[in-house]
Amino acid sequence: MSMTLAVPVTVAIARRVDPGRASEMVAWMRAGTALAEAFPGFLGAGWVQSGPGSPEWHMLYRFADDDTLRRWEESPQRRWWLSSAQGIVEHTRVERRTGIEGWFDRPLEHSVDPVAPSAPPSPPRWKQAVTIWLAFFPLSLSATLLTSHFLAAVPLTARVLLMTLCLTPLMTYLVLPRITRALHWWLHGQPAPWRAL
Repeated sequence: MSMTLAVPVTVAIARRVDPGRASEMVAWMRAGTALAEAFPGFLGAGWVQSGPGSPEWHMLYRFADDDTLRRWEESPQRRWWLSSAQGIVEHTRVERRTGIEGWFDRPLEHSVDPVAPSAPPSPPRWKQAVTIWLAFFPLSLSATLLTSHFLAAVPLTARVLLMTLCLTPLMTYLVLPRITRALHWWLHGQPAPWRAL
């Protein structure tokens, strides 16, 4: 009776981003790592910029085996995370390695995949702007009404500071992911879901 030994898999991805948006890139990669950490089999991740002011970034993430890696790569969380960087990050190269050599040594197995040319293009900027506005307007209006009613005595600057501190995570983690999922068909020029029925 033969047993199949699970071999850890490391994925290395090269990405390009405008050097002026380096802080956004770091925040985006931290968010992706935080999402991946919740998946069974996750063994770690890291990233490095090629040099000061370079547009080139390299990211590694590692899973216990092919199955746990596949669950992460096919997850809706990862799809949302990747889509959140459309128009900012360009994916240029993907490399997979198995075994501990994925981090340090020569590979036992080694494959390099170019980024699929069939990846959907980023939605037009005007559609992105409309989507953000659709999420932001009702949230901002509600927060303004609530703070002006309950915190009328608080100075305007402090009220705005409080509002933005509350609204930013709400927009990032709750409202915007839901509205982009709901409008995915429109953002990418696909037929409305009810027409497909």
